[in-house]
Amino acid sequence: MDSSSNLNPLREDTSEEDHVVEPIDEAPASVFAARPLRPPSTSSSEKYSPVEWTSYFDKEDDVSITGSDDVFHVYMAGTEGPVVFCLHGGGYSGLSFSIVASKIKEKARVVAMDLRGHGKSVSENELDLSLETMSNDVLAVIKELYGDSPPAIVLVGHSMGGSVAVEVAANKTLSSLAGLVVVDVVEGTAIASLIHMQKILSNRMQHFPSIQKAIEYSVRGGSLRNIDSARVSIPTTLKYDDSKQCYVYRTRLEETEQYWKGWYDGLSEKFLSSPVPKLLLLAGTDRLDRTLTIGQMQGKFQMIVVKHTGHAIQEDVPEEFANLVLNFISRNRIGPHGVEIPGMWKPSQQPKT
Repeated sequence: MDSSSNLNPLREDTSEEDHVVEPIDEAPASVFAARPLRPPSTSSSEKYSPVEWTSYFDKEDDVSITGSDDVFHVYMAGTEGPVVFCLHGGGYSGLSFSIVASKIKEKARVVAMDLRGHGKSVSENELDLSLETMSNDVLAVIKELYGDSPPAIVLVGHSMGGSVAVEVAANKTLSSLAGLVVVDVVEGTAIASLIHMQKILSNRMQHFPSIQKAIEYSVRGGSLRNIDSARVSIPTTLKYDDSKQCYVYRTRLEETEQYWKGWYDGLSEKFLSSPVPKLLLLAGTDRLDRTLTIGQMQGKFQMIVVKHTGHAIQEDVPEEFANLVLNFISRNRIGPHGVEIPGMWKPSQQPKT
């Protein structure tokens, strides 16, 4: 069983027959060849137990796309204001934005979508994670949700989802797009990291005896730093494999390598060309490439480096993330119908007599 080098051994309950429990990195290569793994200990089970999405979102829905068999799962929160439309990274799900949604929904609406091949979405070709296909999926879902008169939309995309958000914005096909927030993805560093991606994917733990263990692995392994977020976001990134009698990753990212470079090629130029207010949230300044450095110096977008966080900023520091998004919306005066200019009445209002 593969494991990350920075993961401490996970502890299991012991009994009189089993005085010593081997750490995970010493387990046999076959999934459970030696003996069945025991359930997590009571304390571990409580600490890393799954939490339902209902603690954060108001409702969920399946959006069927006209003319295809594709059905995309969305989570929704809030009733007023512009729509903050969230796109997760590769291997994550819409529930990556759970805690964020609970903070934003008092002032704006939130829609978090499971992209194809992820979460609870079902599509004809789950491995087609091309930028064109995924951006068309987003537009199709927005069309099904809002018809020909969508409200003002602020696209928020993390990692791979950031590339999808930029693609939608740069193509200028979403008439009600009012803002773009890209989370911790930059063309130069992303492309440079692709040569390591297959090794990273193969080195992570592949099989989990329980959902609790997967949650614990994500936190103790460092991919997520917020237990509360992991407890709600990790379960939908898994599926139960009957043949192996364990949980495995729901998304087969290692089989989509042909699309990886396409996610990031030209990303910086497309981001800068997007004709809406833009915010780039980074976990470190080392991620900024030359094109974006020049654009930032020219004032073409707002950039904020979020300290003390990992790659999944929206999960690690959700309260701060939510405040940054809401401040971006307020700063750019984005209302439910677009940019609101002080002193002008909204289309739904009548002038006072």
